[in-house]
Amino acid sequence: MNFNVLLKTTGTVLFWESILMLPSLIIAIYDNSYDINGFLISIIVSGAIGLILKNIKSDVNDMRKREGYATVAICWLVMSIMGALPFYISGSIPSYIDALFETISGFTTTGASILQNIESMPRALLFWRSFTHWIGGMGVLVFTLALIPSIGGRTVFLMRAESSGPAPGKLVPKLSESSKILYIIYAVMTAIIVILLIIAGMPVFDSFIHAFGTAGTGGFSNKALSIGYYNNPYVDWIITIGMFLFGINFTLFFSILRRDWKNILKNEEFRLYCFYSFLGIMLIFLNVLPKFQFNYAEAIRHSAFTVSSLVSTTGYATTDFNLWPMFSKSILMTLMLFGSCAGSTAGGMKSIRVLILFKSILYEIKRTIHPSSVQTIKINNKSINDDTLKSILIFFTSYVMIIIIAIILVSLDNFDFMTTFSSVLAMVSNIGPGFSLVGPMGNFANFSNFSKIVLSACMILGRLELIPILILLSPANWKKH
Repeated sequence: MNFNVLLKTTGTVLFWESILMLPSLIIAIYDNSYDINGFLISIIVSGAIGLILKNIKSDVNDMRKREGYATVAICWLVMSIMGALPFYISGSIPSYIDALFETISGFTTTGASILQNIESMPRALLFWRSFTHWIGGMGVLVFTLALIPSIGGRTVFLMRAESSGPAPGKLVPKLSESSKILYIIYAVMTAIIVILLIIAGMPVFDSFIHAFGTAGTGGFSNKALSIGYYNNPYVDWIITIGMFLFGINFTLFFSILRRDWKNILKNEEFRLYCFYSFLGIMLIFLNVLPKFQFNYAEAIRHSAFTVSSLVSTTGYATTDFNLWPMFSKSILMTLMLFGSCAGSTAGGMKSIRVLILFKSILYEIKRTIHPSSVQTIKINNKSINDDTLKSILIFFTSYVMIIIIAIILVSLDNFDFMTTFSSVLAMVSNIGPGFSLVGPMGNFANFSNFSKIVLSACMILGRLELIPILILLSPANWKKH
């Protein structure tokens, strides 16, 4: 393990985290709120530690795959630890474990909260809380690569470890240029959401808060009733479409810029994502229609919003879907598990893995019926190699095992099964709300500190898709060779 490379990259991320806290400090100063010292101390501490570490002499060209994966895991842990300081130092969240839970939920774009009186929080803390969604949505290391090409080298391992889904590719030959393109697309789309929400009648500050949550598919709101507080159909449809779009692989938006429409329409993952999203909307619409007194406009609006929110793992709500029929909740839970596309800001298993698993089942059936035939599994007319199939099988097995272990551990709190199961699934899939006590109108405040630590670990495991954290915990990774 090359510790100098690890420490240098971690220092760079910490330094930039201190810079990213500045807008929140400015808001705190403008409002003259009690959280000024919280942000000031946090910026100084994280900035100083970052400067010291980033000046360690090392050659990033020495970064290997294991350094890349371990660095990503450590950066996310350290970034969350430092990001929780403003909440804790200001006294807004007196328990550091609660503050850490809230911060991890922000950076991992989960959107689960322990706050019971959200509207009493200072605006600066609310801004930082939602801004962590935007920072974590595309990935902190991807953000760092976009800003600082000098840390390039073999840092493709950082992007592979942090990006969702099977190994991401470059949009252009230089990795730093790919990162810049991704963030430009990300920033422009976020700005469009902000402008549209303001035009729809949402206050400017609220528009930024909810645009960050929509873009990062996080779901933090500054209102206890989430998007339902505004009761505005225009706001609902803007965010519905926004959540769906941010669940699409960002390389397809690059294809739009290049006017490569054929690549978009032929993309099998995109087509599957659209298929089960729209199928879910229509089935739930028909199922909940009586609950809305056969008001078709209201039923389709809330059905589309809820499906878009959960399939993109955002977690915003316009209504309490916890009260919907079991059929609708079963569909929503399935969509929570599937998630959106790889290479998006969303969580879940990802459509591409679901597609490959489904094709693998068909492949085995055909091979059993016709053992002498030569067949391969193809996605977008490209054959899937054995290594990719093996990695997806390992991911799926690890995913299920972590959910089972976490359910057993969280069950020590003795909540009902639906609360326990859905809370773990919501954390691993980075969704936020679950069902029963952790539904859209509930929160995670009543869980024990032990369960909050377990659920926090689930959020990071889900966001980094297991492997970087498992590599970090492997003793063999830390041996000198």
